[in-house]
Amino acid sequence: MAMATFLYITLITVLLAACSTVVTSCPPSDRAALLAFKADLHDQYLGIFKSWTGLDCCNKWYGVSCDPEIHRVADINLRGESEEPMFGKRPRSGYMSGTISPAICKLERLSSLTIADWKGITGEIPRCITSLPFLRILDLIGNKLSGDLPADIGRLHRLTVLNVADNQLSGEIPRSLTNLSSLMHLDLRNNRISGPLPTDFHRLTMLSRALFSSNSISGLIPSSISRIYRLADLDLSQNQLSGPIPASLGNMAVLATLNLDANRLSGIIPASLFNSGISNLNLSKNSFSGYLPNVFSSRSYFTVLDLSYNNFRGPIPKSLSSASYIGHLDLSHNHLCGRIPVGNPFDHLEASSFIFNDCLCGKPLTRTC
Repeated sequence: MAMATFLYITLITVLLAACSTVVTSCPPSDRAALLAFKADLHDQYLGIFKSWTGLDCCNKWYGVSCDPEIHRVADINLRGESEEPMFGKRPRSGYMSGTISPAICKLERLSSLTIADWKGITGEIPRCITSLPFLRILDLIGNKLSGDLPADIGRLHRLTVLNVADNQLSGEIPRSLTNLSSLMHLDLRNNRISGPLPTDFHRLTMLSRALFSSNSISGLIPSSISRIYRLADLDLSQNQLSGPIPASLGNMAVLATLNLDANRLSGIIPASLFNSGISNLNLSKNSFSGYLPNVFSSRSYFTVLDLSYNNFRGPIPKSLSSASYIGHLDLSHNHLCGRIPVGNPFDHLEASSFIFNDCLCGKPLTRTC
């Protein structure tokens, strides 16, 4: 009986030791995937991969974090712009070349992937990235990635952040993107993306920021955007959008920034935009026409109101004086006429806010009425 007890205790000890080994070092498969990922990148200046040595990739490998319970790689955070001590004796921004290896997709528990601001990383986003079921953050800003966004990116149901700004991506916005029901932050700025915006944009119900500026996106602004209750920041500037602004955008509950400048938009500006919660409104460099609505009130609060480089005509609305605050106003390069109103906010504005109109007069312009 004593021998049986001894054997039992020995077996338990061996099993516990084995389990302890599993939970205190990363599995060989994760380590191999990281080393394959590293092999396709070339860091000539900072040496961030010098710490990627030893058998345990969860132990002091720079930019790598693991799940504390199962000891699988959960986060990769490699930023080329940082204030970490490693950058202390060097410029605060780094350079890295190479490509993002599909080996990254073998990290089955990956939750966050940040490879940002390295300026020289090229190639495509690995198609297999959409097979990572736990991915919440995909941040690839500031590289030279090319090709399309993966067509089935909508498979990443846990994704909350998709940031691929400042690259050279092309093609259209994938239809499946609107399947990302958890997405909160979408940043596609400064790429070469073309084609229309998804008409079912409203399916991104958790979205708070949608940034599309400096692409070649065309077509109409979908009115369904106004059904995204949490959307606070919408930037569609410097694209090729046409047609009118949906009036429903002025009825959005928390929309504070609306940048539509440098497009091909036309028609009448909806009056709803001037009595909404929007405080930063830039509609410059389009083809809007007609009279400016005389609908401003104490609800109108603008840190920026830029209506320059359009085809507005008629007088400046007198109700602008009723706005609770206007920090920066630009009505230049239109066809406005008549006397510039006096009082707030006109008393603190410079002539540059009114130049290049047909027949505006009064202070701060030199033309008298």
